[in-house]
Amino acid sequence: MANTVSAKKMTRKIAKRTAINKSRRSRMRTFVRKVEEAIAAGNQTEAVAALQAAEPEMMRAAQKGIVHKNTASRKVSRLASRIKTLSA
Repeated sequence: MANTVSAKKMTRKIAKRTAINKSRRSRMRTFVRKVEEAIAAGNQTEAVAALQAAEPEMMRAAQKGIVHKNTASRKVSRLASRIKTLSA
């Protein structure tokens, strides 16, 4: 357990930051889940709308360091390609 004042302060800061990161990650996953549910239902228009809402959320998470930039881009790309196959 932390003994010094600075170490105690750091544990408080880390706990606060962890809560914020957890909230952002959860929010991103919720948006992604909505896209995947629309794809599973076969509703392309709903899936496109959900992806348009999810993409900025994923990129914001990448910008904040929740996920890596390439990971967010990869997920957006894969979701977009899955939506594209719905029309075919």
